[in-house]
Amino acid sequence: MFTYLCLGTSDLPRAARFYDAVLAPLGIVRCDTGSEDFGDWMGWGTYEDDGREELALWICKPFNGEAASVGNGSMVALKAASWAAVDAFHAAALAHGGGCEGAPGLRQRYNPDFYAAYVRDPDGHKLAAVCRGFSKRL
Repeated sequence: MFTYLCLGTSDLPRAARFYDAVLAPLGIVRCDTGSEDFGDWMGWGTYEDDGREELALWICKPFNGEAASVGNGSMVALKAASWAAVDAFHAAALAHGGGCEGAPGLRQRYNPDFYAAYVRDPDGHKLAAVCRGFSKRL
């Protein structure tokens, strides 16, 4: 359904450090854009064949030159392979300038196997890491 998502940032180096740290436990690394120069953009995920194959989360300074802002009710949920990865995502977010919006745990109101953590990045964007398929810690 998606090719990419983009979130605005007012401080690209700070945001890069945050996303490098919080996406690593989920196995998501920076996009290799080859020789393409993306200037004020950085991405994590898949970017291949000059972008013809892409599934990525990008951050950038807004094109209009104004400060980055967040959407009320907007959230990016990322897939985690284990409860430990969710826990590590949450801890990395807090250690790198993010804020807690919901500690790691089961969210039984969604499903008995819905283990998630919710954070805000340094610019205020809401992120979640979600692991499905387990109802107890392995």
